[in-house]
Amino acid sequence: MQIGVLGATGPAGRGVAARLADLGHEVRAGSRDLARAEATVKELREKWGDRLATLAAATNAEAAEAADLVVNATTWEGSVSTARDHAAALAGKVVIAMGNGLERVDREFRLVLPDGQTVAEGVQHAAPNARVVAAFHLVPAASFAALDDPIESDVIVVADDDAARVVVMELALSIRGMRAFDGGSLANAIGLEAFAALLLSINVRQKGKGSLQLRGVEGYRPQGGTGGNAR
Repeated sequence: MQIGVLGATGPAGRGVAARLADLGHEVRAGSRDLARAEATVKELREKWGDRLATLAAATNAEAAEAADLVVNATTWEGSVSTARDHAAALAGKVVIAMGNGLERVDREFRLVLPDGQTVAEGVQHAAPNARVVAAFHLVPAASFAALDDPIESDVIVVADDDAARVVVMELALSIRGMRAFDGGSLANAIGLEAFAALLLSINVRQKGKGSLQLRGVEGYRPQGGTGGNAR
């Protein structure tokens, strides 16, 4: 696929961009500042070489024009405004919203609901014709960036568009170690964003690197095939 990543110079964005390019997708690593995007791509290519041959620097506007899918990996504070700025380009496209509205208070994180809604819902309202999917909230940025390692994390995917949800679940399954789960409509994004606060609080207090792994249920499998990546 041709994939754009908005905010690809931050920890989450650069990790996602590198991981998707390593899978062979044509990835536009976007930033408000093209020079920052170019520096990020240069650094990643110096580290990973030809594995990232399909990764290219772009502005956020150019990344939003990507033909097949766009990942909104900006900071949560900028996610909604970035979607609004590029709403026309995002129309009709699958857009992954992965931001968590969180604030740290002492040794814990707490959920923030800007304007009383989740970040994912805010992105959908800002780009009403986009097919917004909430996913990847609980995957550490460092895990995306460690290209030699499988990502031992389950991904819950929620969206109001059934076909868009399937696209993102199948993308998640293409990442070694991941399982994907259908979490229903975009209203359930509040569960993902709230659990992110809890998971980060646990990791801070227990000095760990915990991730979500569901037991007692099988992950999504594409129709007509085994699908996925076995652990």
